Amino acid sequence: MAALTLVSGHADGHRDDPLLRPIAPDYAAQWLKPQATVLMHGQSYYVGFEGLAVVLVRTSAGLILIDGGVPQAVRAIQANIRKLGFDPGQIKYILVTEPHWDHAGGVAALARDSGATVIAGAPAVAELRRGTVGADDPQASIHEPMPGVTRIRGVRDGEQLRLGGVTITARATPGHTRGSTSWQWRSCEGKACATIVFAASINPVSADDYRFTAHPARVALLRNGAVKLAALRCDIAIPSHPGTNGTLEHLAALGRSRARNPLIDRNACRSLAATYVQRIDARLAKEKAKRR
Repeated sequence: MAALTLVSGHADGHRDDPLLRPIAPDYAAQWLKPQATVLMHGQSYYVGFEGLAVVLVRTSAGLILIDGGVPQAVRAIQANIRKLGFDPGQIKYILVTEPHWDHAGGVAALARDSGATVIAGAPAVAELRRGTVGADDPQASIHEPMPGVTRIRGVRDGEQLRLGGVTITARATPGHTRGSTSWQWRSCEGKACATIVFAASINPVSADDYRFTAHPARVALLRNGAVKLAALRCDIAIPSHPGTNGTLEHLAALGRSRARNPLIDRNACRSLAATYVQRIDARLAKEKAKRR
């Protein structure tokens, strides 16, 4: 009875839950258009939205979730997991790509409800704990505060996380934030295996008054992150904002037929990295043109 009461309380949309208070709801709505849950490959599932990627990996010892969206997306993420026949309470780890509120704002609630441990790139841990980004972040002046995460562990570049026969490797891809981390794992369907990368953003996004041309060290971080992403072994690349490549179209195709998997592309990470480089170059060119 106590357990039933607890679940009911968490699901009560009328109860004020500090961890579920919406962040910038009008702005965030652009990311939260529903997206059908899809088995991507093996035991890896898409459980996110049209504008924000969230991925679930099933293992023999529990579930791994990658990213947590915004607080107002938490109940939808949990519902998507249930649609697949899984229990969100069995999430053992939540992996975070970056300490920005659009990807990590819902993590505190998801971790509380499941008891999961949050894993992030070591440079992002302090920001995730306090719920705000550092002063050197290009979005610092516009970044909304988010619920801080308590049960969290930082990992270094190349460190591996193992659970129930699945090994996920942290791949530092800094730039968008200093702690931005992509996650890489092997997925198999019988003898057919593929390497999946859930890629952190390497977008040159900032407050309106921020100039990347005035911050060469930040530009170098972005370019280094793109180089690292391009070098990863990768058959399937899922960017944290799925509209960055063809993820949404490929998920739709998978929903219609599984005769072939359109997500599989041996050049997936290189192509995604090239898109980010184009955006970096375009942003710098735009800033230089404004100065003329």
